[in-house]
Amino acid sequence: MLWLSGPICLLMFLCLPETHAPTILLHRARRLRKITGNQKLRSQSEIEQAHLNFHEILVNALYIPVQIAVLDPAVTFANVYSSLVYGIYYSFFEVFPLVYPVYYGFNMGELGLTFLSITVAVTLATATYSSYMYFYVERRIRARGLPVLERWLIPAIFASFLPPIGLFMFGIIPPQIQKLIPGWTARPAVHWIASVVGIGIYTFGVFTIFQCVFIYVPLTYPKYAASLFAGNDFCRSSLAAGAILFARPLFLNLGVGGGVSLLAGLTCVCVVCDSI
Repeated sequence: MLWLSGPICLLMFLCLPETHAPTILLHRARRLRKITGNQKLRSQSEIEQAHLNFHEILVNALYIPVQIAVLDPAVTFANVYSSLVYGIYYSFFEVFPLVYPVYYGFNMGELGLTFLSITVAVTLATATYSSYMYFYVERRIRARGLPVLERWLIPAIFASFLPPIGLFMFGIIPPQIQKLIPGWTARPAVHWIASVVGIGIYTFGVFTIFQCVFIYVPLTYPKYAASLFAGNDFCRSSLAAGAILFARPLFLNLGVGGGVSLLAGLTCVCVVCDSI
């Protein structure tokens, strides 16, 4: 992942424009001081931070964002919800080696190719979400101004149905009930492409959900956007790190069908919570 994300991070650092208003005014004040020689020119952020001590800086940087994340139910729910989706996402990857080499005889190279379904799904999701933002959201903003925060989450409501659909489509069921419930596709009797389509559906939904959350969270408290992003990332990454450890024992003990169905059931809980 480093060789993929590293160049993108560097490209974003060099090419993305600065959008934080206090930082823009700070740079402008520095340029004006350099041009005019007037050292009394100060931006608002410089004036406010001129007399801050270490304790106050620590409170602003750490305590207040944590306080927001704990006491604001909307931010708390966004963190918990995205952490659960992220943990399930990483847990799901652990089942691939238990399905494709065992049931379909894939070698390691062919197993790796199944992950291309994620690339295809993300590409389609990016095109769909970008089109929604460009053709609907942007025009609405120009006509009516910025919407209420909750409107940014509307696509996530519809997308939240896709992860359980994709997971249930992927999972294996016990032989005793395969005839009664033929929906689970990751089994020798069903072509491998069916389960790969399930992976794509699942990934499409997860990507869309995260895009909505990543817009909603910083807009709740723009002043603390970076800290709220960091808090959300900490929650997500912590659960995902744990998911990698318990996912394989989960599938080995419950079986692939039982383990995937458990994850799908958790995503159904996410659907209910998202609707509320």
